[in-house]
Amino acid sequence: MNDESPRARLYYLHGRNGAPQQGSWLARFPAGIFAIPVGLFGLVAAWRRAAAFGLTTADEISELIFYPTLSIWVLSTLLYALKCKRHGNAVLAEFLHPVQGSLQALIPLSALLAVVLLQQPDQGIWLLACIGALGINGLISVRTIYLLATGRLPRNAVTPALYLPIVGGFLVGAMALASLHYEDWAALLFGTGLSGWAILEVRVLGQLFEGPMPGPLRTTIGIELAPPAVATLSAATVWPGLPAQAIMIGIGMTLLPFISVFARYSWWSRTPFTVGFWSFSFPVAAFASIVLEAGNRGSWPTWIGTLALLAATAVIAWLLLRTAVLLIRGRLLPD
Repeated sequence: MNDESPRARLYYLHGRNGAPQQGSWLARFPAGIFAIPVGLFGLVAAWRRAAAFGLTTADEISELIFYPTLSIWVLSTLLYALKCKRHGNAVLAEFLHPVQGSLQALIPLSALLAVVLLQQPDQGIWLLACIGALGINGLISVRTIYLLATGRLPRNAVTPALYLPIVGGFLVGAMALASLHYEDWAALLFGTGLSGWAILEVRVLGQLFEGPMPGPLRTTIGIELAPPAVATLSAATVWPGLPAQAIMIGIGMTLLPFISVFARYSWWSRTPFTVGFWSFSFPVAAFASIVLEAGNRGSWPTWIGTLALLAATAVIAWLLLRTAVLLIRGRLLPD
């Protein structure tokens, strides 16, 4: 992947016009920012699971994380809505971009996670929010599949970001519908997410194993960790009676992606820190959740789930610290 031309690099970053993003800070407000509330929502859900399974003080910690996370999500949503109103062309350009278009799926994905954490099954507003988020994710998925199926996706734009709409949106959508007690529709979305994972896996892994991605895209590598962990978490949510052995299969499926990603530590770790590194947040939070589920449904000692939860919390706390430094330095948004 190191042999792409400079012109190609510009295309991956900025689209067909080859020009860097310009304009006001609002016009440069990226959809990738939503990776922050997505990861934090995932961490809140993991701590809530720990509280439900009897971990001391877990409930207080989950509430401590939840309200700042909700504020970040609401603020990000309002700012992006304002961007849609004032800079519609910039939003459309992101949608049509081969990489940024997939990252836009973080917006409905964050809304679906909010439904999971905030929902009240007897209040129709949450079902409407879920349907709206699924509709936006479906639109992004159709566009992404069109690019793949017609050969219009540039070779080096095949990155783990493709998983977001085609796999993540449907698997998390299944969790949201299950939380609203629409289990049959949740099972349908779960199957859709699995089929998307099957379609993408060979294509994405084949591209990743050829060598390092272009530098600005390397931070998306964390998304490669997500499909097995999120699929297992989704299955555990849709089918609460799923046996511990099934959860253990899912944990086993996550191990090789983790090894694969961290085996390439030497090239993605040298990339300057950006918000893109939040791609690691939701996968590690989902992994902590499924380890907690395995411990609760099986015979694992509780300390294993606690250790996984603390490790995920440490990773996300580090991401928060680095992001705060970017914000203080005025470098949070792309130039």
